[in-house]
Amino acid sequence: MLGNFTFFNPTRLYFGEGAIKNLKGELEKYGPTVMLVYGGGSIKKNGIYDAVLSVLKDCGKKVVEDGGVMPNPTSKKLEEGARIARENAVDLILAVGGGSVCDYSKAVSISAYCNDDPWEKYYIRFEEPTCKIIPVGCVLTMVGTGSEMNGGAVITNHEQKLKIGHVFGTEVFPKFSVLDPTYTYTLPKYQMVAGFYDIMSHILEQYFSGEDDNTSDYISEGLLRSLIHSSRIAVKNPTDYEARSNIMWTATWALNTLVAQGKTTDWEVHMLGQAVGAYTDATHGMTLAAVSMAYYRYIMPFGLKKFARYAVNVWGVDPQGKSDEEVATAGLVAMESWMNEIGLVMNLKDLGVTEDMIEGIADATLIMQGGYKVLTREEVVDILKASL
Repeated sequence: MLGNFTFFNPTRLYFGEGAIKNLKGELEKYGPTVMLVYGGGSIKKNGIYDAVLSVLKDCGKKVVEDGGVMPNPTSKKLEEGARIARENAVDLILAVGGGSVCDYSKAVSISAYCNDDPWEKYYIRFEEPTCKIIPVGCVLTMVGTGSEMNGGAVITNHEQKLKIGHVFGTEVFPKFSVLDPTYTYTLPKYQMVAGFYDIMSHILEQYFSGEDDNTSDYISEGLLRSLIHSSRIAVKNPTDYEARSNIMWTATWALNTLVAQGKTTDWEVHMLGQAVGAYTDATHGMTLAAVSMAYYRYIMPFGLKKFARYAVNVWGVDPQGKSDEEVATAGLVAMESWMNEIGLVMNLKDLGVTEDMIEGIADATLIMQGGYKVLTREEVVDILKASL
């Protein structure tokens, strides 16, 4: 049954090769000072930095730079960015990068004028912003998180060994995002396929939850099939425009709140992966991949009919003469085979997790309520151990 919901997404998207030409029109809507946020400097090597800076200069903007955003943005970096934004009275934060840069920029937007400790307010107490919010725009260079069209912002606190995401309301969504698939071509394969799995995980964590057999599920199955097909092409030819553009568009729809409508959603894989990330600083998509098979095999009996449907409608498993359990199991085998095929990390040891970390990672794992099975802490430990 489809649950009741209200759907609204305020982000304007400019999609396709050459989409950067639309940036000027958006910049003209905002005041003179723009905070340019980016990561480790790859955009300076591939020419994207120069392209963006050229548009900023054409618009006569004063540019305040905040580079060096790490793949798992920290609370310390957030404090630094909030100070830069506040002291320079920036009118717009322009994120140029992947999901981490977009997440970080949204976190800065609600922290610059926050009268409380942003980490405590937003990530421990999960409160909503009550202060002035600086508008954010994105120029995307890596796909996976869907951060370009949602209110999510994940921050890591190394001192507390916590990595926590807060999904804020539509007032925190980017005002606009520029999506040019060719901007993703130079991404290293490891990061590319990690992003592919992040997309899959987003869809699955909305698909495998309550309220089955609704429109959201049918959309999700189509998105998954598109992702699987295009990922196989992109791994062999990273500059295949059709594959990369389809993946970029799938990533946005995977987490712009559309397929969550009418669903309770289950984000336990993300909670497990983020806890691993807090301890290892490993690439986000790979932490998800490393725990997924153990998690889904554990909860499969509690949502057996849905897992059987997934096997048939997404992986093409023939159900003839098979029990639901056999069909569902075959679906997970097919999923695991695809994961190995595209080069994902399949166990926690390869991410640096050791046996003595398991208890701490379990303590850092938030228990979610929306799935077919609400885990106990002991079950979290068992899943983590099975993921080693």
